[in-house]
Amino acid sequence: KHRGDYTPHVDCGDYVVVTNVDKVVFTGKKNTDKIYYRHTGHPGGVKQTTPEKVLNGRFPERVLEKAVERMLPKESPLARKQMTHLRLFAGPAHTHEAQSPETIDFKSASPKNTRSV
Repeated sequence: KHRGDYTPHVDCGDYVVVTNVDKVVFTGKKNTDKIYYRHTGHPGGVKQTTPEKVLNGRFPERVLEKAVERMLPKESPLARKQMTHLRLFAGPAHTHEAQSPETIDFKSASPKNTRSV
């Protein structure tokens, strides 16, 4: 929404690169009490998992991917197109050095963005 040509129903073309996704931290007991549901497509095929299992598993970036996916418009071609512009990496290294992405320091932007222990 920072662009002059922003329109809610148009994909503006911005890409987002997120690194260190494996260091995502949940507050409270969400790490164990929150449940993600999915369906296999077969009768009685409801599966469930917790963020703790996903973060310790093979693809820890799926936690953030699903969070962003659920914030976008539901079941629309625009949402699917915007999800292709999201790049998530579990470690600090990423493959987009040629595009020279800018680092945004959210911690210093607002005091609400820091965790109190």
